[in-house]
Amino acid sequence: MTAQVTVGLDGSKESLDALGWAATAAVLREVPLRLVHVEEWPNTPRMPLPYARALAEQTESLLEDATGRVRKDHPGLEVITERARGRAAEELTAAANEADLTVLGSRGLGGVRGFIVGSVSLAVVGSARRPVVLVRAESSPVAPEGGIVVGVDVHHPCEDLLAFSFNEAARRNAPLRFLHSWTLPVSYGYAAVMDPGIGEELGGHLLSGLDDLLDPWRKRYPGVEAAGAAVVGSPAYQLVDAAQTARLVIVGRRNRKVPLGAHLGHVAHAVIHHSPAPVAVVPLT
Repeated sequence: MTAQVTVGLDGSKESLDALGWAATAAVLREVPLRLVHVEEWPNTPRMPLPYARALAEQTESLLEDATGRVRKDHPGLEVITERARGRAAEELTAAANEADLTVLGSRGLGGVRGFIVGSVSLAVVGSARRPVVLVRAESSPVAPEGGIVVGVDVHHPCEDLLAFSFNEAARRNAPLRFLHSWTLPVSYGYAAVMDPGIGEELGGHLLSGLDDLLDPWRKRYPGVEAAGAAVVGSPAYQLVDAAQTARLVIVGRRNRKVPLGAHLGHVAHAVIHHSPAPVAVVPLT
Protein backbone atom coordinates (compact mmCIF):
# COMPACT_ATOMS: atom_id res chain seq x y z
CA MET A 1 0.00 0.00 0.00
CA THR A 2 1.18 3.53 -0.83
CA ALA A 3 0.45 6.56 1.34
CA GLN A 4 -1.75 8.47 -1.08
CA VAL A 5 -5.34 9.35 -1.96
CA THR A 6 -6.54 8.15 -5.37
CA VAL A 7 -9.39 9.66 -7.36
CA GLY A 8 -10.94 8.29 -10.55
CA LEU A 9 -11.54 10.91 -13.26
CA ASP A 10 -13.73 10.65 -16.34
CA GLY A 11 -14.47 14.34 -16.99
CA SER A 12 -18.02 14.30 -15.54
CA LYS A 13 -19.17 16.87 -12.98
CA GLU A 14 -19.44 14.06 -10.46
CA SER A 15 -15.82 13.06 -10.91
CA LEU A 16 -14.72 16.70 -10.62
CA ASP A 17 -16.62 17.03 -7.35
CA ALA A 18 -14.90 13.83 -6.25
CA LEU A 19 -11.59 15.45 -7.24
CA GLY A 20 -12.21 18.37 -4.88
CA TRP A 21 -13.17 16.04 -2.03
CA ALA A 22 -10.14 13.83 -2.66
CA ALA A 23 -7.76 16.80 -2.76
CA THR A 24 -8.97 17.97 0.65
CA ALA A 25 -8.60 14.42 1.99
CA ALA A 26 -5.02 14.24 0.69
CA VAL A 27 -4.15 17.58 2.32
CA LEU A 28 -5.62 16.43 5.65
CA ARG A 29 -3.61 13.20 5.43
CA GLU A 30 -0.48 15.00 4.20
CA VAL A 31 -0.07 12.52 1.34
CA PRO A 32 0.07 12.89 -2.48
CA LEU A 33 -3.06 12.92 -4.63
CA ARG A 34 -3.12 10.43 -7.50
CA LEU A 35 -5.40 11.17 -10.45
CA VAL A 36 -6.35 8.08 -12.45
CA HIS A 37 -8.14 8.07 -15.79
CA VAL A 38 -9.05 4.68 -17.26
CA GLU A 39 -9.47 4.30 -20.98
CA GLU A 40 -11.81 1.38 -21.56
CA TRP A 41 -9.99 -0.98 -23.93
CA PRO A 42 -10.87 -2.30 -26.33
CA ASN A 43 -13.88 -0.02 -26.77
CA THR A 44 -14.12 -1.02 -30.42
CA PRO A 45 -12.59 -4.05 -32.16
CA ARG A 46 -10.40 -1.77 -34.29
CA MET A 47 -10.14 1.86 -33.28
CA PRO A 48 -9.33 4.25 -36.16
CA LEU A 49 -5.98 5.96 -35.63
CA PRO A 50 -7.38 9.54 -35.74
CA TYR A 51 -9.92 8.64 -33.07
CA ALA A 52 -7.24 7.06 -30.90
CA ARG A 53 -5.15 10.23 -31.14
CA ALA A 54 -8.11 12.45 -30.31
CA LEU A 55 -8.93 10.29 -27.30
CA ALA A 56 -5.34 10.48 -26.06
CA GLU A 57 -5.36 14.28 -26.42
CA GLN A 58 -8.67 14.52 -24.59
CA THR A 59 -7.34 12.42 -21.73
CA GLU A 60 -4.17 14.48 -21.52
CA SER A 61 -6.20 17.70 -21.42
CA LEU A 62 -8.46 16.29 -18.68
CA LEU A 63 -5.53 15.36 -16.46
CA GLU A 64 -3.75 18.68 -17.07
CA ASP A 65 -6.86 20.70 -16.27
CA ALA A 66 -7.54 18.65 -13.15
CA THR A 67 -3.94 19.02 -11.98
CA GLY A 68 -4.07 22.78 -12.52
CA ARG A 69 -7.32 23.05 -10.59
CA VAL A 70 -5.95 21.10 -7.63
CA ARG A 71 -2.67 23.02 -7.50
CA LYS A 72 -4.55 26.32 -7.61
CA ASP A 73 -6.68 25.31 -4.61
CA HIS A 74 -3.91 23.45 -2.76
CA PRO A 75 -0.52 24.88 -3.86
CA GLY A 76 1.61 22.59 -1.71
CA LEU A 77 -0.11 19.32 -2.62
CA GLU A 78 1.84 16.76 -4.64
CA VAL A 79 -0.22 15.57 -7.61
CA ILE A 80 0.48 12.40 -9.58
CA THR A 81 -1.34 11.58 -12.81
CA GLU A 82 -1.85 8.15 -14.32
CA ARG A 83 -3.45 6.90 -17.52
CA ALA A 84 -4.59 3.30 -17.47
CA ARG A 85 -6.02 1.14 -20.23
CA GLY A 86 -8.33 -1.80 -19.59
CA ARG A 87 -11.58 -2.50 -17.81
CA ALA A 88 -12.41 0.49 -15.62
CA ALA A 89 -13.68 -1.55 -12.66
CA GLU A 90 -10.60 -3.76 -12.62
CA GLU A 91 -8.13 -0.91 -13.05
CA LEU A 92 -9.75 1.29 -10.41
CA THR A 93 -10.03 -1.60 -7.95
CA ALA A 94 -6.33 -2.33 -8.42
CA ALA A 95 -5.55 1.35 -7.86
CA ALA A 96 -7.77 1.42 -4.76
CA ASN A 97 -5.94 -1.54 -3.26
CA GLU A 98 -2.70 0.46 -3.41
CA ALA A 99 -4.02 3.64 -1.75
CA ASP A 100 -5.00 4.82 1.72
CA LEU A 101 -8.28 6.02 0.29
CA THR A 102 -9.99 6.09 -3.11
CA VAL A 103 -12.66 8.61 -4.12
CA LEU A 104 -15.15 8.16 -6.97
CA GLY A 105 -18.04 10.22 -8.29
CA SER A 106 -21.68 9.15 -8.40
CA ARG A 107 -24.58 10.58 -10.37
CA GLY A 108 -27.39 12.08 -8.29
CA LEU A 109 -31.06 12.10 -9.27
CA GLY A 110 -32.43 14.16 -6.42
CA GLY A 111 -33.13 13.73 -2.74
CA VAL A 112 -35.74 10.99 -2.97
CA ARG A 113 -34.27 8.70 -5.59
CA GLY A 114 -30.69 9.29 -4.52
CA PHE A 115 -27.81 7.86 -6.53
CA ILE A 116 -27.51 6.08 -9.79
CA VAL A 117 -24.34 4.18 -9.04
CA GLY A 118 -22.85 2.65 -12.14
CA SER A 119 -21.52 -0.87 -12.35
CA VAL A 120 -17.95 0.46 -12.16
CA SER A 121 -18.47 2.28 -8.85
CA LEU A 122 -20.36 -0.64 -7.33
CA ALA A 123 -17.71 -3.10 -8.45
CA VAL A 124 -14.91 -1.02 -6.93
CA VAL A 125 -16.67 -0.27 -3.64
CA GLY A 126 -17.73 -3.91 -3.34
CA SER A 127 -14.31 -5.41 -4.03
CA ALA A 128 -11.59 -2.99 -2.90
CA ARG A 129 -9.52 -3.98 0.10
CA ARG A 130 -9.18 -0.35 1.22
CA PRO A 131 -11.81 2.31 2.02
CA VAL A 132 -13.63 3.93 -0.91
CA VAL A 133 -15.66 7.15 -0.79
CA LEU A 134 -18.47 7.89 -3.24
CA VAL A 135 -19.20 11.58 -3.84
CA ARG A 136 -22.23 12.85 -5.71
CA ALA A 137 -22.48 16.17 -7.51
CA GLU A 138 -23.85 18.61 -4.96
CA SER A 139 -27.63 18.99 -5.18
CA SER A 140 -28.18 20.79 -1.90
CA PRO A 141 -25.79 22.44 0.55
CA VAL A 142 -24.97 20.64 3.79
CA ALA A 143 -24.37 22.68 6.93
CA PRO A 144 -20.59 23.01 7.49
CA GLU A 145 -21.09 22.05 11.13
CA GLY A 146 -22.66 18.75 10.08
CA GLY A 147 -20.97 15.82 11.71
CA ILE A 148 -19.97 12.34 10.62
CA VAL A 149 -22.57 9.57 10.89
CA VAL A 150 -21.40 5.98 11.31
CA GLY A 151 -23.50 2.85 11.05
CA VAL A 152 -22.28 0.26 13.53
CA ASP A 153 -23.38 -3.21 14.61
CA VAL A 154 -22.44 -3.94 18.22
CA HIS A 155 -22.83 -7.67 17.59
CA HIS A 156 -19.97 -7.90 15.05
CA PRO A 157 -16.28 -6.90 15.19
CA CYS A 158 -15.72 -3.52 13.55
CA GLU A 159 -12.30 -2.26 14.64
CA ASP A 160 -11.40 -1.14 11.11
CA LEU A 161 -14.61 0.90 10.92
CA LEU A 162 -13.96 2.55 14.28
CA ALA A 163 -10.35 3.34 13.43
CA PHE A 164 -11.32 4.94 10.11
CA SER A 165 -14.16 6.91 11.72
CA PHE A 166 -12.14 8.36 14.58
CA ASN A 167 -9.24 9.22 12.28
CA GLU A 168 -11.56 11.06 9.88
CA ALA A 169 -13.25 12.93 12.72
CA ALA A 170 -9.89 13.99 14.20
CA ARG A 171 -8.63 15.21 10.82
CA ARG A 172 -11.82 17.12 10.03
CA ASN A 173 -12.53 18.38 13.56
CA ALA A 174 -16.02 16.93 13.22
CA PRO A 175 -18.25 15.23 15.81
CA LEU A 176 -19.07 11.55 15.41
CA ARG A 177 -22.52 10.02 15.76
CA PHE A 178 -22.62 6.22 15.90
CA LEU A 179 -25.95 4.57 15.17
CA HIS A 180 -26.91 1.01 16.04
CA SER A 181 -30.40 0.20 14.75
CA TRP A 182 -32.48 -2.59 16.19
CA THR A 183 -35.96 -4.07 16.34
CA LEU A 184 -37.61 -6.26 18.92
CA PRO A 185 -37.40 -9.98 18.10
CA VAL A 186 -40.62 -11.44 16.75
CA SER A 187 -40.60 -13.90 19.64
CA TYR A 188 -41.48 -11.07 22.02
CA GLY A 189 -44.89 -10.79 20.36
CA TYR A 190 -47.56 -9.02 22.39
CA ALA A 191 -45.34 -8.83 25.44
CA ALA A 192 -43.71 -5.70 24.05
CA VAL A 193 -47.12 -4.11 23.51
CA MET A 194 -48.30 -4.95 27.01
CA ASP A 195 -45.05 -3.86 28.63
CA PRO A 196 -43.18 -1.03 26.79
CA GLY A 197 -40.49 -1.28 29.42
CA ILE A 198 -39.20 -4.42 27.68
CA GLY A 199 -38.17 -2.38 24.66
CA GLU A 200 -36.62 0.31 26.84
CA GLU A 201 -34.61 -2.29 28.69
CA LEU A 202 -33.28 -3.85 25.51
CA GLY A 203 -32.48 -0.45 24.04
CA GLY A 204 -30.61 0.53 27.17
CA HIS A 205 -28.65 -2.72 27.08
CA LEU A 206 -27.64 -2.12 23.44
CA LEU A 207 -26.63 1.47 24.17
CA SER A 208 -24.48 0.27 27.04
CA GLY A 209 -22.82 -2.22 24.67
CA LEU A 210 -22.21 0.54 22.15
CA ASP A 211 -20.61 2.75 24.80
CA ASP A 212 -18.36 -0.14 25.84
CA LEU A 213 -17.32 -0.47 22.20
CA LEU A 214 -16.56 3.25 21.85
CA ASP A 215 -14.91 3.98 25.20
CA PRO A 216 -11.39 2.75 24.30
CA TRP A 217 -11.48 4.91 21.16
CA ARG A 218 -12.77 7.93 23.06
CA LYS A 219 -9.76 7.63 25.37
CA ARG A 220 -7.44 7.29 22.38
CA TYR A 221 -8.98 10.36 20.71
CA PRO A 222 -9.91 12.67 23.62
CA GLY A 223 -10.44 15.62 21.27
CA VAL A 224 -13.12 13.85 19.24
CA GLU A 225 -16.74 14.19 20.30
CA ALA A 226 -18.29 10.74 19.85
CA ALA A 227 -21.90 10.03 20.71
CA GLY A 228 -23.71 6.71 20.41
CA ALA A 229 -27.39 5.98 19.90
CA ALA A 230 -29.39 2.75 19.76
CA VAL A 231 -32.37 3.57 17.57
CA VAL A 232 -35.40 1.46 16.73
CA GLY A 233 -36.06 0.77 13.06
CA SER A 234 -34.45 -0.27 9.82
CA PRO A 235 -30.68 0.40 9.78
CA ALA A 236 -30.85 1.57 6.17
CA TYR A 237 -33.70 3.99 6.86
CA GLN A 238 -32.11 5.38 10.01
CA LEU A 239 -28.76 5.97 8.31
CA VAL A 240 -30.27 7.59 5.23
CA ASP A 241 -32.36 9.84 7.47
CA ALA A 242 -29.31 10.85 9.52
CA ALA A 243 -27.34 11.45 6.31
CA GLN A 244 -29.57 14.39 5.35
CA THR A 245 -27.56 16.76 7.55
CA ALA A 246 -24.25 14.86 7.70
CA ARG A 247 -20.88 15.87 6.34
CA LEU A 248 -19.95 12.23 5.73
CA VAL A 249 -21.58 8.83 6.24
CA ILE A 250 -19.44 5.80 7.02
CA VAL A 251 -20.56 2.19 6.70
CA GLY A 252 -18.76 -1.13 6.87
CA ARG A 253 -18.65 -3.87 4.26
CA ARG A 254 -18.12 -7.44 5.33
CA ASN A 255 -16.46 -9.93 3.02
CA ARG A 256 -19.13 -12.04 1.38
CA LYS A 257 -18.33 -15.18 -0.57
CA VAL A 258 -20.38 -14.69 -3.70
CA PRO A 259 -19.27 -15.82 -7.15
CA LEU A 260 -20.21 -12.65 -9.04
CA GLY A 261 -21.17 -9.05 -8.46
CA ALA A 262 -20.45 -6.41 -5.85
CA HIS A 263 -20.00 -7.71 -2.31
CA LEU A 264 -22.36 -5.25 -0.59
CA GLY A 265 -24.94 -5.83 2.08
CA HIS A 266 -28.38 -4.28 1.76
CA VAL A 267 -27.68 -1.54 4.31
CA ALA A 268 -24.53 -0.29 2.58
CA HIS A 269 -26.28 -0.59 -0.77
CA ALA A 270 -29.24 1.52 0.40
CA VAL A 271 -27.06 4.20 1.96
CA ILE A 272 -24.89 4.45 -1.15
CA HIS A 273 -27.95 4.96 -3.31
CA HIS A 274 -29.85 7.43 -1.14
CA SER A 275 -27.43 9.47 0.96
CA PRO A 276 -27.00 13.09 -0.16
CA ALA A 277 -23.68 13.18 1.71
CA PRO A 278 -20.49 11.43 0.61
CA VAL A 279 -20.42 7.79 1.69
CA ALA A 280 -17.29 5.99 2.84
CA VAL A 281 -17.37 2.20 2.62
CA VAL A 282 -14.82 0.50 4.86
CA PRO A 283 -13.95 -3.19 4.30
CA LEU A 284 -14.08 -5.15 7.55
CA THR A 285 -11.75 -8.00 8.32
